[in-house]
Amino acid sequence: MLSEFLKEKIKENYNTEILSLFSDSITIERPLTIRINTLKTSVNYITKILKDNKIEYEQVKWSNNALIIKKNKEEDLKKMPIYDEGLIYFQSLSSQLPPMFVNPKENENILDMAAAPGGKTTELQSLANNKAQITAVEKNGIRLERLEYNINKLGAKKINIIKKDARFLDDYYTFDKILLDAPCSGSGTLSKENLNDFNEELVTRSVNTQKQLITKAFNLLKKDGILTYSTCSILKQENEEVVKYLLENNSNAEIIHLNLSEFEDLPTIKNDIPGTLTIRPNELYEGFFIAQIKKTK
Repeated sequence: MLSEFLKEKIKENYNTEILSLFSDSITIERPLTIRINTLKTSVNYITKILKDNKIEYEQVKWSNNALIIKKNKEEDLKKMPIYDEGLIYFQSLSSQLPPMFVNPKENENILDMAAAPGGKTTELQSLANNKAQITAVEKNGIRLERLEYNINKLGAKKINIIKKDARFLDDYYTFDKILLDAPCSGSGTLSKENLNDFNEELVTRSVNTQKQLITKAFNLLKKDGILTYSTCSILKQENEEVVKYLLENNSNAEIIHLNLSEFEDLPTIKNDIPGTLTIRPNELYEGFFIAQIKKTK
């Protein structure tokens, strides 16, 4: 049962149709999705193992490395060597998208500002074939241990881990690309289990942190550098309004329109900034927001 605050938030942002679809998504148990870790294995090897073990799967159109596991649960795959050896990583489909838009290249200097538990960090290095220079930042000691564990388990190299609140990174750092998957209210990932965690204080605190983080991120970009901003929220307060805050305060910031030609099947919601992406939660996808901003001078 949605709280009145959450209902009003969704209606305030969208309309009753989206509220109805959102309410339905809360009760859905999404299938397990995995990312094949090409730093250690190949798609063909993993799909053969799955077939040999009679594990049904579906490949995702926009990524050969993303698989939807049709019937089996996490505990089934955790019993398999492909999990223990770091050949696969449990990761939602929506969460796999931001690194793909970052599009990391060999020798690029890339910052992952809120890196733990490491899914996106290791995906960035997988997309760059272990040839990018990545700085991964995490302020929480326990989460940092998990980040280190996953980086090592998945065989990701050239990653410099910094234990620090990313809002207070030194300005002498500069980066070609930055991924800011910002801490948020999680409105796009709500389920029956965590509905009670969502409240006005959480949203307000998240927005304040997001504005500080996106400002710091933009300051750390090189000229012509690109910032990819994402959240697992569908609230405009945490998404478009945070991006607009950056644009209004930096004349050298401009939106880069996301190339969505390969992502036509995504369940999207029309938002207030052309060229950005809001994913509506449904039976496969969590709610997510992605935008890219370029530093022009």
